[in-house]
Amino acid sequence: MSMPHPLNQAVVAQALHDLRNGQLRRCLAMGFSERELDALKHPALVSVLLNATVSWCSVSVNREVVQRLLKQVDAVDHEIATIDRMLRAGASTEMVSHFYGLTHQEVALRRDVLGLPKRKGRHHVLNEAQDTALWTRWHAEVKQRGMALDDETAMLALTLDLAEAMALPASVIWAAIKSWIDQGLA
Repeated sequence: MSMPHPLNQAVVAQALHDLRNGQLRRCLAMGFSERELDALKHPALVSVLLNATVSWCSVSVNREVVQRLLKQVDAVDHEIATIDRMLRAGASTEMVSHFYGLTHQEVALRRDVLGLPKRKGRHHVLNEAQDTALWTRWHAEVKQRGMALDDETAMLALTLDLAEAMALPASVIWAAIKSWIDQGLA
């Protein structure tokens, strides 16, 4: 004996779900007519559609949507890597929250997962030599990379690069950069 076609069963299940939730337009968009939807109110007719061994519907793949969904995986991986990099480089909870919307609890959990020590208070401020060295490197990098001062994503990447290169906390570098930009010193 032939088995009912699983695609038919899935389509009927989705249509019944949509109808129960008042989504008549979704059913119409799937290709049902109003007369066919009316037939779904009768269990005997639903049974005929569910148990049909021949497929009475077809699938169409929207390649653009599929590609966008697949690219989201890369974006999520990049986001996780950037958050981890920020935390390892000494970014503050406020920085992570500003860029990625994580709560204080989520940042604390992330720090635990990475095995980072608990933060106690604020990072130190730069001494004059550190401030001068940071300004020199930052100013040169902004020019070399052709960065716009209002491009926060690019500034974050530069902040992390400088934090790693200079062994300074990212939160301190970020505060200095924001201060210079706000003062119009760039």
